[in-house]
Amino acid sequence: MKNYHADSNGYYGPFGGAFIPDELKENIDRLARSYVAILESPKFKTEFAALLKDYAGRPSPLYFAPRLSAKYGARIYLKREELNHTGSHKINNALGQILLAKEMGCTHIIAETGAGQHGVATATVCAMLGLKCTIYMGAVDVERQALNVARMKMLGAAVESVTTGGATLKDAVDVALSYWISHPDAYYLLGSAVGPHPFPDLVARLQAVISEEIRTQLHEQEGREQPDCVIACIGGGSNAAGAFYHFLDDERVRLIQVEAGGHGTEGHEHAASITCGQEGILHGSRSMVLFDEKGEVREPYSISAGLDYPGIGPLHAYLALTGRSTVLTATDRQALEAARELSQLEGIIPAIESAHALAALPQLTFRPDEVVVVNVSGRGDKDMPTYLREFGL
Repeated sequence: MKNYHADSNGYYGPFGGAFIPDELKENIDRLARSYVAILESPKFKTEFAALLKDYAGRPSPLYFAPRLSAKYGARIYLKREELNHTGSHKINNALGQILLAKEMGCTHIIAETGAGQHGVATATVCAMLGLKCTIYMGAVDVERQALNVARMKMLGAAVESVTTGGATLKDAVDVALSYWISHPDAYYLLGSAVGPHPFPDLVARLQAVISEEIRTQLHEQEGREQPDCVIACIGGGSNAAGAFYHFLDDERVRLIQVEAGGHGTEGHEHAASITCGQEGILHGSRSMVLFDEKGEVREPYSISAGLDYPGIGPLHAYLALTGRSTVLTATDRQALEAARELSQLEGIIPAIESAHALAALPQLTFRPDEVVVVNVSGRGDKDMPTYLREFGL
């Protein structure tokens, strides 16, 4: 049986590792030495569980979607991460890493964000615990996610607009890492399952609460813990890592990863790094990356700020390489139509990231008794300007 979890050096097969400049080694090594012992300590587990329940509002519901099920001919459940405090799965990781940072003696939290949900979650927890918070965000994303920028500022965070490169998520990560090099007393709270070891494993462990709850909730509703299929969107891949985590070694469960196809994968205006990328190193990790003709990391494109990243977490690259997962793409238009469909069939307006996962449903064929879980990783409030524009509402 293959091992789908990180080894002691942070590798998932050929992917992962920590390819970092010497200036970052002390920061990364300290985190790598500390995180497992802290996460497995009774003190952390007790505090984390209490905050997930009483502050974030977990468990998030697992909702049987009757009209969606009737349309697609399966028993379709929606894991309602959009009902968490702050509106997405990002609060799980923010709570866990900030508790970890406090245990390590750090009082200044820095983070990057694309769609803004990770930034909001980080700013929220920092406010609750009285910690200094700085969020780096690409200037393009600052404009298209203005509501989330306002929320971060309302929560007391400093929001630094990044204008270098394509001024999106990749560039925000670059600047955040540069700051961390010169301020090693800060704690870099990486928001997705990407970057140098131990971040991919750390984030996956904290988001694993999603699949842990799915197992319990399915047992209550279907009489069994494992679904037949789990579907999640992937940009960096944190929501998918959490939704898949407890099913990785159970090959009865089909794992479906949905990449941002943008304007189509036949051109360059997409963010489908598994489908169209090559092996390479990005932000300290070996994975699948989008490169241009000169071998430089290419600017990705997606209507979704949260999926607009030119790489993918090493776990997801390995799942695809081994055939453990099925990789699909969804174009901007397919995602938009999926968002409208969920809104009008089930009364749930999803984040445009989550709409990419929903866009897998018409691409798949199901048995009538098949149990399918779609991870609705965020709510659509932040994307209403995009929906208003695209649908002419």
